Amino acid sequence: MKNVTKLLVAFIVFCMLAFTCANQNNVPKIVKEAFAKKFPNVKEAHWDKESETEWEAEFKMNKVEYSANFSNEGVWLETEHEIKTKDLPKNIIDVLKSQFLEYDIEDVEISETSKGVFYEFEIEKDETKMEVVLDMDGKILKKALIEENEEEND
Repeated sequence: MKNVTKLLVAFIVFCMLAFTCANQNNVPKIVKEAFAKKFPNVKEAHWDKESETEWEAEFKMNKVEYSANFSNEGVWLETEHEIKTKDLPKNIIDVLKSQFLEYDIEDVEISETSKGVFYEFEIEKDETKMEVVLDMDGKILKKALIEENEEEND
């Protein structure tokens, strides 16, 4: 029985590695070129197919973990990286305290798109989880409940 378990585990690991390698090799050349142009100092990235029309690269820059999304045509869509709550500016903290006082901050990311730079928060109060997006001035751009099945897909 132990041998069967070991073989099964080895097979699963092999399949995961094969899938990862396949994703790395299937990234369209135009997407990799767009990534290299946008991030010329990044030498290594891990690629995943985000959807039928989108690719995501995960990489480190200045010791910070980033992700960047590109369309199949090589159009840059978004770059994100996590930040610590203590690194948020006072105006953003003030908005969170006034609008979401009873919520705990679970995750904070800075998201850059062609429309600008934004703070994205995942906040929680009891069993309620929300995604909140603020612009750099503290204006609330999005407030949405996070369903449990959405979380499992992330």
